[in-house]
Parts: sequence; C-alpha cells; structure tokens
Amino acid sequence: MADTTLTGLVLSDDLLFASRISGTATSHGIAVRTARSPSQLVDLARQNTPTCVVLDLANPGLDVAELLRQLREACSPVPFIVAYGSHVDTATLRAARAAGCDVVMPRSQFVEQLPTALPEWFSRRTNGKSAG
Repeated sequence: MADTTLTGLVLSDDLLFASRISGTATSHGIAVRTARSPSQLVDLARQNTPTCVVLDLANPGLDVAELLRQLREACSPVPFIVAYGSHVDTATLRAARAAGCDVVMPRSQFVEQLPTALPEWFSRRTNGKSAG
C-alpha cells in the first residue's frame, strides 16, 4: 500500500518562523522538515518527494529559478511551491512568480493565511508552472 502521508519541506533560516510553519503543519497531520539552505532542501527532496515546498524568499543566497530547476529534476511529481517574502521587495516576489512558484505572497499575507491555507497547499500538486 502506498504511503499517502502529506509531507513537506520548508526553506528558512529563521528558526522561530520555521517552527511556526512546522507547528501549524503538525496540527493538521502534515509532516514537515526544515532546510536552512537551498542545497539542503534539494537533498531532502531527493530523499522523499514532498507534496509541498514552502520557500522563505529572504533565505541568504537563494536563487529561486535555480532552486526550482533542481527541484524539478529531483522530484516526480513536482511539489506545489509556496513562496513568501518582504512586501517591499517586489522584485524578488516577481522573480519567484516568473520562476514558477505556484503561490507567491508577502510575508504578512502568508502568516494570515497559514492556518487555513496550509492544508490546501499540501493537498495540491503542481504542473511545474506558475499558478499565482
């Protein structure tokens, strides 16, 4: 029988915020692992394809387009990608959309939607193209 557990990955070097996401996921019965670097995230994705990946766009050294390319190579099917970042960093938010993230939003909107939207994000699959 196939494992149908919803699993996810979070890229964030902000341990308190990553813990908030993880706690919300756990309350919905979703297993989440946190990576502090893009390379660690790809390594974790290769070990077990996640249903959803949450990206903190403020992560140091993050090249969203390159990370998504690596995830597409490492994962089948491609996970649903949710990205959040500073509302004043519109260039980074635009770049995340252009790179193919499924949902991109300012951090404040992410925090507001997290408790209710997280289960939906983890139950969806992407076609590898941007949906938001």
